[in-house]
Amino acid sequence: MDFGSPPGASETRSLIEQRIREVLNLGGLQESLTIEWRGQPRHVEVIDIPVESLYYNPATHRIRAQRSFDSEREAELLSDPWSDVSQDYLAHLLKSLPADPAKEDPTFIELKESLKEFRQNEPGLVTRDGILVNGNTRCAALRELGVRSIRVGVLPESCTWADISTVELSLQLRKEHKRDYSYINHLLAIDGQVASGRPIEDIAREFRMQKRTVERDMWVLATLRDLVVRSKADGAQLRFMDFEDSKEKLAELHRHYMIELEKNRDKADLLKENRLAAIVMEFSKTDIRYIEADFRIRYLDKLLPESLKTSGAATTTVIPGLNRTVRSSGAVVTEAKLFTDTLLKAKAVAKSSSQELAGKGDEAKRVLADAKSAMDEALTPAGRDARIQKKRQAAPDRINDACADLEQCITDLSLARASRSLDEDAFDEAVMKLRAVMSKLATESARSIKVRGEGVTWLLDAVGKES
Repeated sequence: MDFGSPPGASETRSLIEQRIREVLNLGGLQESLTIEWRGQPRHVEVIDIPVESLYYNPATHRIRAQRSFDSEREAELLSDPWSDVSQDYLAHLLKSLPADPAKEDPTFIELKESLKEFRQNEPGLVTRDGILVNGNTRCAALRELGVRSIRVGVLPESCTWADISTVELSLQLRKEHKRDYSYINHLLAIDGQVASGRPIEDIAREFRMQKRTVERDMWVLATLRDLVVRSKADGAQLRFMDFEDSKEKLAELHRHYMIELEKNRDKADLLKENRLAAIVMEFSKTDIRYIEADFRIRYLDKLLPESLKTSGAATTTVIPGLNRTVRSSGAVVTEAKLFTDTLLKAKAVAKSSSQELAGKGDEAKRVLADAKSAMDEALTPAGRDARIQKKRQAAPDRINDACADLEQCITDLSLARASRSLDEDAFDEAVMKLRAVMSKLATESARSIKVRGEGVTWLLDAVGKES
C-alpha cells in the first residue's frame, strides 16, 4: 500500500541531505549501515537526526495485525497515516503486548531500560522523507526517555514503498534483531511476499526457513482467515491478534491434519474442526493432543448441553424407493464446523467492547463456559484412553526397536569379519546377556498373554528347547 509522503517531507529531505553532506565532508572513517538493496548489498551513510523530524512507518510489519485493535483509529490510520491521531496510535501499538495491545509489552520496557543505560547500539533506517523503515520501536523508546536525536542510516533517493517493505523484512529477519515480530505479524509478512509474486523458494531463503515451513505458515494463515470470517456475529468479529498465543497448537494441528489427510479427508477435516474448537477455548497444547477425529462422537457429544448440540443440523439425503433419510456425506464434519462456529461467534461477542453488545456479552460468556466445561470433562476419558493405547504399544515398539538394532548387528558382524576386527569374547558375553533377557521375556510373556499367537509360541518353544 502506498501511503504517500508525510507533511514537511521536503524540509525533512533537505535536512537529511545536509547532514549526509556534512558526514561526507568530514572525511576519514565514517559509520555506515549495510542493507540488502534490490538484491545486492549496499552501504548507506549514518547520520544523527532529531526524533521529532521522523514519522512512524504505517506499513511496518511489526504491528500489522494489531492495527485492528481499535477499528476507529485503524480507519484514521488508513485514511491519514501522518496525522497526530494515527502516529499516536502507531506509537501505542509499538509499545504494546502483541496478544493484548491494552497492555504494555515487557520487552519494550527492557528495550527502554537498555537504551537509557547503554544508549543506541545499532542505527535505525529512514527514507529521505523521514519515514522510519527500521527502528520504529527504538524511536518510540527514545521519545519516552526524552532523547532528542537518533542515529539512522538513510535509504537512496529512489526508494519506493515496495523497497521499504523489502528492506524492513531483510533487516528484521537478521539474527541480531532486537525484538522479534509477533507470530501473526510473521505470518502476514510471509503472506505479503507471496502476494507480491515471489517464489516460495526465495521466500524461504529470505526468512531462513525450509520451504515446507513456509507452506505450513501459509496454511495456518489461510485457516485463521477462515476463522475470522466465521466468527462474525452481531457486528462483532475476532481478529488475527486473538490467536497470537496459538503458534505451537496451530503448527501441531497442521502436522496431524496432513498426516490424516493422506488416509481420509473427512477424518482430517473432523480432526481439524475438533482441535480448532479447543484452540478457540484456549486449551493447552498437551490437552489438545488427546483430541482425535472421533473425539466428539466418543466423548464430547454426550456431555454437551442441548443448546450446544449440533447433531441433526446437517443436511440429509432421501434414499430413493425407501423413503428413508440419512445424513449426507460429510454431515459429521458439517456438525463439527457448526459447533466451532458457535464458539467463534460467542468469543467474538464476549471480547467485543461495543456498548451495543453489552447485553449479549454475558450470554456469550455462558456459552463459552458451558462448552469449555463439557470439553474439559470429555478430555479426562480421552486422555486416559490415549495413555492406555500408548502403554499397549510400548512393549511391541521396544521389540521392533530391538529388531532394528539386531539387523544392524548382523551388518556389523559382516564388516568385522571382512576386516578381522571382531572382539569375539565381548560378542560372546553380549550373546549370553541376550539369552538371559530372552528367558525373562519368555517368562513374562507366558504370564501376561493368555491366547498365544505364533510369535509368542515360537519364543516359548525356543527358550524351552534352549533350557
